[in-house]
Amino acid sequence: MTSTPAHDPDRPDRPGGAAGAGRSPAEPLAGDRVDPAGAGAASAAPQAGRRRAVRPSGTAPRFDDDEPTTVVLVRHGQTTMTVSRGYSGSSEPGPPLDEVGRTQAAAAAALVHRVGHDLWGDVDDPSEIVASPMVRTQETAAVMAARLGLPVRTDAAFQEADFGQWQGLTAEQIEERWPGLLEPWHTDGHLRPPGGESIADVGVRLRRGLDALREGGPRTVVVVSHAVAIRAALGVTMGAHPGTWSQLRVAPASVSIVRLFADRRDEIAVAGAPSEGW
Repeated sequence: MTSTPAHDPDRPDRPGGAAGAGRSPAEPLAGDRVDPAGAGAASAAPQAGRRRAVRPSGTAPRFDDDEPTTVVLVRHGQTTMTVSRGYSGSSEPGPPLDEVGRTQAAAAAALVHRVGHDLWGDVDDPSEIVASPMVRTQETAAVMAARLGLPVRTDAAFQEADFGQWQGLTAEQIEERWPGLLEPWHTDGHLRPPGGESIADVGVRLRRGLDALREGGPRTVVVVSHAVAIRAALGVTMGAHPGTWSQLRVAPASVSIVRLFADRRDEIAVAGAPSEGW
């Protein structure tokens, strides 16, 4: 990623290519018109009483004015299990964030605070925060809440996969005890670890969680979740096979954005953007 000069996240004046960059909050936004070719040049007069950003070049083509529910998916910051590369699932509430993880959570909060300002300007400012019940996601969400000035709601639909008997073990330990099972768990998507969930199972749960958010209508919701769960959210949004979801990189404290429309022609706007270095 190209480095940029130090920037105040509260000021929507960042130069460059981000949608909505360089505009003042007081400036009216141009009306929206579909640009299927991705040229980014077409716009129309704004509808009465509405303020909308032009749908940026490269967005999924649409032929209506429907407004989506935008879900900003944030992975929690680093824990000791992240470092040891252990499979840390939903069957145990811990571990908490470590010192690096707390710093990462602050960076993620600063990045999410810029959503709708000088980054992804066609997205509304976040109005809700939802978090998995795990300790690491609750701690990350608390940092997010302090920055955004919003309360946190807990929803188990967004918790991590249940790894069953693999809980707490590294890939090497799993392979030693259950030879030949870990790789197809990732690449087939339907294999279950002993006492745990398959990747497809996680996808069913995440689809329910996303649909519940969709039913609430157009707005921006921040969801603090986990690596496998966020991959599942992206995978079901795209309609991809569960065996391909592990090909998505979802680093600690990274940000992904999905936009959920009423007709289910949903869009992945961002996948796994790191929160540090902005």
